[in-house]
Amino acid sequence: MLPSPYPISDHFNGSHFHNPELEKTPDRRGFRELLRWQLDRRGRGVWPSQVIDPVYPPPTKPGPGEAVITFIGHASFLLQLPGITLITDPHFSTHASPVRGIGPRRVRAPGIALQDLPPIDVVLVSHNHYDHLDLPSLRALQRAHAPKSVTLLGNARFMAPSGLQALELDWWQDIEIGELRITATSARHFSRRGLLDGNRALWGGFMLHHSGGAVFFAGDSGAGPHWAQIGAKLGAPDLALLPIGAYEPRWLMKPVHMNPDEALEAHVALAARQSIAMHFGTFRLTDEAIDAPVERLAEVCAGSCVSNFEALGVGESRRYPLNSSAGLDRVSDP
Repeated sequence: MLPSPYPISDHFNGSHFHNPELEKTPDRRGFRELLRWQLDRRGRGVWPSQVIDPVYPPPTKPGPGEAVITFIGHASFLLQLPGITLITDPHFSTHASPVRGIGPRRVRAPGIALQDLPPIDVVLVSHNHYDHLDLPSLRALQRAHAPKSVTLLGNARFMAPSGLQALELDWWQDIEIGELRITATSARHFSRRGLLDGNRALWGGFMLHHSGGAVFFAGDSGAGPHWAQIGAKLGAPDLALLPIGAYEPRWLMKPVHMNPDEALEAHVALAARQSIAMHFGTFRLTDEAIDAPVERLAEVCAGSCVSNFEALGVGESRRYPLNSSAGLDRVSDP
């Protein structure tokens, strides 16, 4: 066996990555459990075949000490920071699948078309699942923008065929691109691209420090103590982009996907000044109804008197301050 290119750690045993606190109680979700879920069609929420979203004004450039955040859909955001523009887990294809035209189908168009994107400087890819690492989208971005790409350990090989020479980071490693510092953060998830590569690549999120402030992109994650750990290590983010969907049935999805109640707990544990919801309403991946994540998030926030966790419309842009001295409220809509 060839030696591993990655160091042994609390989340890598020399051949596979894992979630540290689940090592003694490993994830038992296997083929039998997945088959049981697929055969049991009871209790599945309603999804329309197509959603037509409102047309929002195009995003404008941020001012000093500001970020303009545009929700493209699912886990894709356009992040415009002063002097640098990023895109997270870019996905513009019609399906989230290894086979074109098969698999989970997009029910709403991307909030910004590929050809309408501003120049992209940096691409962030959180892990290798098909709803997050989409090769056609990466190829298109490489042709049009030739961005720098940052991902987690083991994922660059999937991106290389698209022409992207991605820099790989382990949890807590960082890189500086101009005035932007990107730190890879932990998550509670898993990876799989093919039949035989389960957990051979790492998953995670990214903390972005720029202009005296911080933006956090969580990627995919279940609940856990890592949220407080991230906040303690890297400071409270001004903005946290947190997943709220793909959580039913809980007996299957709880280890790897938060529900809105757990997302609110993550928001509090991070001490985020503002959180924005993601990972909902685009691809039908699990059993909850299309509107259930956003509706439940509104309920749980209202019940907890939380006003700084919101869901943007697909294509909607908001302008936010990038430092605590600017206060908790967003500056204005672009």
